[in-house]
Amino acid sequence: MNQNTIKFLLIAFLFITSNLVAQTPYPADPQQKPMLISGGTIHVGTGQVIENGALAFEAGKITYVGPSSGAPTDKTKYDVIDATGKQIYPGFIIPNSQLGLEEISSVRATVDSDEHGDFNPNVRSLIAYNTDSEIIPTYRFNGILLAEAAPEGGIISGTSSVMQLEGWNWEDAAYSKDAAIHMNWPAMQKRKFDFSTFTVTSEPNPDYGKNIEEVNLFFNDAISYGKLSSKEVNLKMEAMQGLFTGSQVLILHANLAKEILDGVKFAQAHGVKRIAVLADDEALKVASFLKENNIPIILPPVHSVPKRDDDPVDLPYELPSLLSKAGVMFALSHQGMLANGRNLPFYAGTAVAYGLDKEEALKAITLNPAKILGIDKTTGSLETGKDASLFISMGDALDFRGNRITEAFIVGKQIILNSKQQALYDRFSKKYNLKK
Repeated sequence: MNQNTIKFLLIAFLFITSNLVAQTPYPADPQQKPMLISGGTIHVGTGQVIENGALAFEAGKITYVGPSSGAPTDKTKYDVIDATGKQIYPGFIIPNSQLGLEEISSVRATVDSDEHGDFNPNVRSLIAYNTDSEIIPTYRFNGILLAEAAPEGGIISGTSSVMQLEGWNWEDAAYSKDAAIHMNWPAMQKRKFDFSTFTVTSEPNPDYGKNIEEVNLFFNDAISYGKLSSKEVNLKMEAMQGLFTGSQVLILHANLAKEILDGVKFAQAHGVKRIAVLADDEALKVASFLKENNIPIILPPVHSVPKRDDDPVDLPYELPSLLSKAGVMFALSHQGMLANGRNLPFYAGTAVAYGLDKEEALKAITLNPAKILGIDKTTGSLETGKDASLFISMGDALDFRGNRITEAFIVGKQIILNSKQQALYDRFSKKYNLKK
């Protein structure tokens, strides 16, 4: 073997190994031994904070949460982590996300979140979820451990599922299958772009009533289908039945206050048991109605600009606080560039800076989305009997300066936190250190 061949093989080896480092971390093994975390500040997720607390879990389930003084004394049975001076949080949950369904938004072949057609309740995001997405580890590194993989497009977009951000495939990652159906309520106004002035204007939608009648017909068909004792299986109609039994939540996307009212009243009139609304500051205009009817809100990114010229410039930042004061339950989410969804905890932190209580902000990305998605009996807070999905941070996880995660667990499994971004950081840190 000559020197040129040796050099070629060496270069090829270095190229392959450098690429392997940047791959998605492999899934963790199930928990083997009980774990005890002691000495840290525990943010339970219900509003309670335990200073100098301890948390134990076994076989993926939390067995103790409370003061360190009451923790199990025989530590030989546990793997022990000293979290003194650190913060312990329940894993963050991001609703209405296309995580795992989309990789590069400008490359159509990597986007699997939008199905053709207007009425697709039978389209399941679950089976399209890609556990090898390079975006998933970047979310985990900021404390997001569960995501609702939600479809887009049409009037009834499809059925979403809650996914663990960990697993070899979608079967492993599935946490709550077919948890919600997403519906885009017909728009009362149509937006029109004027190329001559580069401005956007809105005009009434003349087909608003007709569009609602189409939705009404579809729901009536689904209700009639459910009452049949003998029937040929219709996948679209079958997929709708969970809305009427309460096993699924209808997440209604609406833009205007009148659309929120119309959509919620429509769903109630058709026997939908559980309803949530995805809307922005328009929800404030109907806050009393939402509170009276126990309708929770899923908010778009707090890091945005007002929709109208005469709105306060900080309205998106203050919106969570205003909804909290109005007594409306809400969760925070993300829309837009998928990679930026990792900023979910910092949306909550911004809301704190604009008047929202810090533990209420934490609930908006933990227990509240868990309640909306129907998984609060097993996750969303650090309570005995719930799944051990949690992480330890060096500081305040709602502040980008303090969000430095040292350990994270999903249902007891200790996950690898490295991602492509950490690999690139390490690589180029070494490069520039060599020049010093």
